[in-house]
Amino acid sequence: MDKKQFWELIAAARDQVIAPDESEAVAREAASLLADRPVEDVVAATQVLWDLMVESYTNPLWAAAYIANGGCSDDGFDYFRGWLIAQGREVFERAVADPDALAELPIVQACAADGVDLEAEDMLGITWNAHITATGDQLPAGPPSIRYPQMDPAWAFDFDDSDEMARRLPRLAALYLE
Repeated sequence: MDKKQFWELIAAARDQVIAPDESEAVAREAASLLADRPVEDVVAATQVLWDLMVESYTNPLWAAAYIANGGCSDDGFDYFRGWLIAQGREVFERAVADPDALAELPIVQACAADGVDLEAEDMLGITWNAHITATGDQLPAGPPSIRYPQMDPAWAFDFDDSDEMARRLPRLAALYLE
């Protein structure tokens, strides 16, 4: 499974659930669809998933998660990126390029109004769950290759500084901080 096929899987999962904005439902459906594929695809999808986690490991995106979720630990950032993957390729790529663009999404606006965090821990386990469903066994030993990049030092500021957050992510700050 390559990146294109992975995104097609996520799109298919989103198409098949009643409420594609419910990340847990997308995760369940993605795992189910993946379990129907060859076991080699399930194993390969693990690397693709973690490659996307690496691609989205940026300070600006972490700052966006911090604003949207009222703070963001290391695990919280992982769960936020899981949520981002569950939104599909277009949203993911746009948010990685411009995290402030998340403020334009109706789901983000609704979550801001309702005080709901943007997180989907379940997305991080779709390959694990698919492999167990398909084989009855855990994924093969050996983690995927993960090399997180260095964080941008220009974003090494206190994320509790609402003025700086508003300067750097004005649309999200307007949605969450005002």
